[in-house]
Amino acid sequence: MSIFSKINNVSGISSSGSKKAMDMFLKCQYLNEINPGRGIVFATGTPVSNTMCELYVMQLYLQKQALENRGIRHFDSWAANFGETTTSLELSVEGSGFRFKSRFNKFTNLPELMTIFREVADVQTPDMLKLPVPGTRGGKPIIVESGPDWYVKTVMEDFVKRAEAIRTGNVDPSVDNFLKITGEARLLGTDARLLDSSAPDNPDGKLHKVVENVAEEYFKGNENGKTGCQLVFSDIGTPKASWSSDWEEKVKQGMKFDVYNFIKTELVKLGIPSVEIAYIHDAKTDAQRETLFKEVRTGKKKILIGSTDQCGTGVNVQTHLTAMHHVDCPWKPSCIEQREGRGKRQGNENKEIAIYRYVTKSTFDAYSWSLVENKQRFISQVMTSRAVSRTCADIDESVLSYAEIKAVATGNPLIREKMQLENDVQRLKMLKSSYDSQRYTLQDNFMVKYPRLIAATKAKLACVKEDSRAMEAVILTEPNFAVQIGKIRFTERTDGGTAMLEAISRCKNGETSHIGEYKGFEVLIEKNYIGLHNIVLRGQADYKAELSTSPVGNMVKLENLFHNIPQGIPELEKRAGQYQRDMEQSQAEYEKPFMQEAEFKEKTARLDKLNIQLGLEDGRTENAVKGNESSMVAEAGSYHKKTDINSR
Repeated sequence: MSIFSKINNVSGISSSGSKKAMDMFLKCQYLNEINPGRGIVFATGTPVSNTMCELYVMQLYLQKQALENRGIRHFDSWAANFGETTTSLELSVEGSGFRFKSRFNKFTNLPELMTIFREVADVQTPDMLKLPVPGTRGGKPIIVESGPDWYVKTVMEDFVKRAEAIRTGNVDPSVDNFLKITGEARLLGTDARLLDSSAPDNPDGKLHKVVENVAEEYFKGNENGKTGCQLVFSDIGTPKASWSSDWEEKVKQGMKFDVYNFIKTELVKLGIPSVEIAYIHDAKTDAQRETLFKEVRTGKKKILIGSTDQCGTGVNVQTHLTAMHHVDCPWKPSCIEQREGRGKRQGNENKEIAIYRYVTKSTFDAYSWSLVENKQRFISQVMTSRAVSRTCADIDESVLSYAEIKAVATGNPLIREKMQLENDVQRLKMLKSSYDSQRYTLQDNFMVKYPRLIAATKAKLACVKEDSRAMEAVILTEPNFAVQIGKIRFTERTDGGTAMLEAISRCKNGETSHIGEYKGFEVLIEKNYIGLHNIVLRGQADYKAELSTSPVGNMVKLENLFHNIPQGIPELEKRAGQYQRDMEQSQAEYEKPFMQEAEFKEKTARLDKLNIQLGLEDGRTENAVKGNESSMVAEAGSYHKKTDINSR
């Protein structure tokens, strides 16, 4: 939806919007007017998937009045209260170096924001639900890196020159622009033949790695009578024509190269039957899709290749999935989540599933994973089951995973070391933050919480012991049943129970009312608005039981409460002892030092030294790796040399 803001030249804030989003907003406004705060239910797994502004849009849809009640009537007011613009080092689009970029990607005053948001949002994360889903093999995704060949390096060198010309304004945007470079660079990172059909085949390229791993998983997953299926995701290089055994010859004759048919052709060469490999694009109708999904679930089709749009949601093929492959990097973390959700879900018969993520070093793959990392940072701040802090710029494990892939895709070893150190320092900061937060909790435990609980438990224990002595004394003097309801004394349970029900009917909801006495103890009725009422026997302490509609049953419950008073003493003594042990344990844990303190200081110092070495400490926007450009692009003259070799 369109957002109107005076904040300019900051990534993460866009004023563009769609008519359907505005239409939805107007309809929500109408429903809120006729049903204040009711009548609208949103259900989504990704309320925030691309920018922080999406959270504001969600609140605008569902709780515009709540924002206005707090004086927030436009986006800039919301951003001033709950957001912050940060400037950090990011990969340049062409992949040749690093530049400082300002982004609106940090939340502030997060407790207040989440308090408002959770008035309408019930956030449930996987760690809260604890669903029986397969784990990730090895504990994290498998990063498969491939090296660029001479052709890719040459084209990347050309991208650097084009990007510099665009930045300096030496080229008309209608002729060349960053959007065009971005599109071409994404194709190049997957396979150069997507950009130029005459480009050479790189034997160490990404697609060959995909084929190797898919084939290995296929034969391993289907040995000894087992059934193993796989999903391969690629949003680029979708099939332009149906597959045939002579596909390679058709490409040589001028047909456009694509990822899907190349992967299938190479897999068939390795001995995998072509009938067991399917494209999601072949299923044009809902009936055809359901038939295809059934074939994958039963193992008739063992390899399904598709895009995020067509294979990321509404696809239930998890039964025999053993591996998933990300050929390319999508634009949003939610797309990766949706992709992997096809296999990591209930109904998968495997205990773990392999997740492969493929990157080509020194290409646009580095920038793609960098974007996903930045987006995941602020999503993790909101979609979490943990308590939120005042400001939130820390990262979670999924962010670390994306950053790790970005580091692999960057060819410069010095930059890779810097990225690894940044990840390690961020991870240690998370641990230190968790340690500090836990210390505050532990300190509160042994200084406030448990002393208060111990005192309250001991006070109640003293009351119960006094009530127990009073009970034992009254049993000796009044061994027979007798209850007083109002001013009348009853010696028959039926009469006493009937009188009690009549007295209960006169009691008010939401109040605790005195109705009589039993053996020196006060009898009260506790009524609430949802129809669950309790009978309370009060001495020095209160003893409760749920009321029934039976007169005799209520009298039996009253007698049981009376005779069971001594039974609460051992439980209270045990509880007080446990609180004492918990208090001592909390104090012992509080006094333990942060175990990674030395490592944290060492890596922080090394990172500072590395920043100075790279010349980044002064915030310059120049390329940080000018001296290492030889590792990013082809050496001079290599293009012509390789061309001469291929032409012989």
